[in-house]
Amino acid sequence: VQLQASGGGLVQPGGSLRLSCKVSRAITSVFNPNVMGWYRQAPGKERELVATIRSPPDTTYADSVKGRFTISRDNARKMVFLQMNSLRPDDTAVYYCNKAFVSDSALWRWGQGTQVTVSS
Repeated sequence: VQLQASGGGLVQPGGSLRLSCKVSRAITSVFNPNVMGWYRQAPGKERELVATIRSPPDTTYADSVKGRFTISRDNARKMVFLQMNSLRPDDTAVYYCNKAFVSDSALWRWGQGTQVTVSS
């Protein structure tokens, strides 16, 4: 399985970005049952889980992003999305997607992630 995140960039505070994650080399019967999540890692900090989505859709969010971020998924295309609004400087991080609520050994190999920088 390959995880390819994209859509990051430089945005001013208050701006928006939409991240996409393509799960490649996985058949839908492997992808669909999994709870998927978006994670982020800021410089000098540990990776944190910011949003999750089950199938059928049921979502959770970290308190720091609740009301600003929206996670979604497209099972047919094996993709996961993260709509990020009202971005703040402390949202600056590399964002990754992967399975959620599983042990470290059950995670897929991490992709390179996509850099989000919020700065004026």
